[in-house]
Amino acid sequence: MNILDKIILEKKLIVEASKKEFPISSLEKSNYFLQKTCSFEEQLALANGVGIIAEFKRQSPSKGAINKNADVEKVSKAYEEAGAVAISVLTDETFFGAEQNDFALARKAVNIPLLRKDFIIDEFQIIETKAMGADILLLIGACLNKQQIRSFASLANGIGLQVLIEIHTEKELDMITAHCNFIGINNRNLKTFEVDLENSIRLAKSLPKEKIKIAESGISEIETVLHLKKQGFDGFLMGENFMKTDDPGKSCKAFIQQLKK
Repeated sequence: MNILDKIILEKKLIVEASKKEFPISSLEKSNYFLQKTCSFEEQLALANGVGIIAEFKRQSPSKGAINKNADVEKVSKAYEEAGAVAISVLTDETFFGAEQNDFALARKAVNIPLLRKDFIIDEFQIIETKAMGADILLLIGACLNKQQIRSFASLANGIGLQVLIEIHTEKELDMITAHCNFIGINNRNLKTFEVDLENSIRLAKSLPKEKIKIAESGISEIETVLHLKKQGFDGFLMGENFMKTDDPGKSCKAFIQQLKK
């Protein structure tokens, strides 16, 4: 059983438990549920080509502990002040070490778009994501089939969430639907967690030209971002590069300032 299979197996158990604890009727009463979400497109336009999506991540299955004791409020505020166009917050506790209130604390701390980074396998999680105050929902092609992507993305759009579909292989290109607002190409193989930075470039030529394109994972150099921009990418999701430092916000700020030069 590969890492992704283990994650999905565990996620099914967690979702079933959450359904019993938090009925959809209660989630729909959340203060965030009827609020308009922040527009990622607008935020990206304001960034003048510096589309860094900074991620808050405590650990990962491949790297182990990255920054277990990081203060999510402090880091999120610093990311926003650094000029990040959005913040990705991991909400998986078992494999990525998320703490239960990480997303809620990040939401209270910032006004820019928040992406809920998790493994979405059930419609319940989409309602849950909106109730948490997220603006963007991640759907991972490696976890779902095309019918699920279409159904989940439609539901997400219907309740005001923007959808980032993440793909890794040429075969997954077929999963992109009209309701997927943005396309992310993950350089990391979720089954082995190996990283290939050329993956984004290989698939970029096949992506719909009208869609916002985001490169994910393994990005740590200014030169890499500049090269990917030339290949048509608009956003760059970066987590470990910032989180492994003593001051993720400061690292993010320095990276963005250097990118602007």
